[in-house]
Amino acid sequence: MMVERFSTAEMSALRNELLEGGLDNWQAAELLQMFLAGRGYGVSPEAARTAASRVEGAGCSIESLQRELEKLALVM
Repeated sequence: MMVERFSTAEMSALRNELLEGGLDNWQAAELLQMFLAGRGYGVSPEAARTAASRVEGAGCSIESLQRELEKLALVM
């Protein structure tokens, strides 16, 4: 069972930023890093880029975003 670390509202807001921001992969990765850093997690830029690619490949669903953020947060 996965532990939910982030609220649905947080995930929805982050997803909207990713979708509406017209961001490239590097910018999306920076956004994920800033999101996690603001919640006390450290993330390597490389891991964030990989996660951003996977989220994009999954159609940026809230479920895929949650899953990738949980993986990134565990890296710490």
